[in-house]
Amino acid sequence: MRLATFNVENMFERPKAMNLDTWADGKDVLDDFSRLNQLIQEPVYSDKIKAELIAIMKRNKGLLTVGQSKFIRLYDIRGKFLRKPRNKPVEIAAAGRGDWLGWFKLIPETVKEAATKNTARIIGLLKTDILCVIEAENRIVLKKFNEGVMPMVDLEPFPHVMLIDGNDERGIDVGIMTKKQYNIVRMLSHVDDKDDKDTIFSRDCAEYEIKTEKGNTLLLLVNHFKSKGYGKPAESAEKRYRQAKRVRALYNAHINAGYDYVTVLGDLNEIPDEYPMDPLIREGSTLTDIMAHPKFENDGRPGTHGNGTKSAKLDYILMSPKLSEKVIRGGVERCGVWGGEKGTLFPHLPEIVSKVDAASDHAALWVDVDI
Repeated sequence: MRLATFNVENMFERPKAMNLDTWADGKDVLDDFSRLNQLIQEPVYSDKIKAELIAIMKRNKGLLTVGQSKFIRLYDIRGKFLRKPRNKPVEIAAAGRGDWLGWFKLIPETVKEAATKNTARIIGLLKTDILCVIEAENRIVLKKFNEGVMPMVDLEPFPHVMLIDGNDERGIDVGIMTKKQYNIVRMLSHVDDKDDKDTIFSRDCAEYEIKTEKGNTLLLLVNHFKSKGYGKPAESAEKRYRQAKRVRALYNAHINAGYDYVTVLGDLNEIPDEYPMDPLIREGSTLTDIMAHPKFENDGRPGTHGNGTKSAKLDYILMSPKLSEKVIRGGVERCGVWGGEKGTLFPHLPEIVSKVDAASDHAALWVDVDI
């Protein structure tokens, strides 16, 4: 059977600020968005908090005056967040979180149809029995993509589609699609897992227990760790470490409970050499990444994102010892990525004629296992 993971970077809609040429282009907006939603949760809006809210909204043109900038929209549902006195600057009217109902939301834009179809084409090239999907909007969207777009490029839809909404309000959740003979028999969300600091998972560590065609049990821990794209690097790295530490604890518990075939997979947003990966590939871990497996078909590029450089190894299929023993072969599928400035670094789909047509900035990883 074949197992794959693919960060599709949304099916139909994606926040504008996350769909720019580079992550750096949208970093300031994403930082502002995150900070705004953090500040408005405070029970009391001190003068300092109000001043920071006003300052952030001012630098996002239109947000303070008309409630919408190019990338962020204010939803003021009930109560009153802002006050606009005549001939005076706009003020924060609410005294705290309890005074109003509302939030800030990233403004989405439609993903180009060609890119959506190319995402389906890459899934077709994978020929996988179980596909872990990273950055899908929600289950309904994933189901519509499966039933509507897959047939448009002459592909048969997956019979089973599942996604549990995670903690990220931007619509970048993790899910799975499986073929008929690979039934989902159990699923468990970890959206509420906390440590001594706060909620652990940015999205989720979704558990899916699959019964394979041969009658074996395969346990998937599907992840999308904290992004490197925005926030303070040290804080983001610490968050990924906390996430990896929790996943390691879950993995150990399942192995101790008698599960033989366990995999931790998805977009972990970290390279192997950095400390956030220590709990998963060092510190006595028994997990093996498919790209480090002797049966991996290496294409000469060690990364999975963008140009596939060493510093862009972000996606993983980490396998328990008994699952690793069952590996037949593994590989990386880059044909959905626009490699290099001119798209000439490696082959891509003929339907990809420019960067905006790319299925994703991520390559897909796959492994064949005899279970």
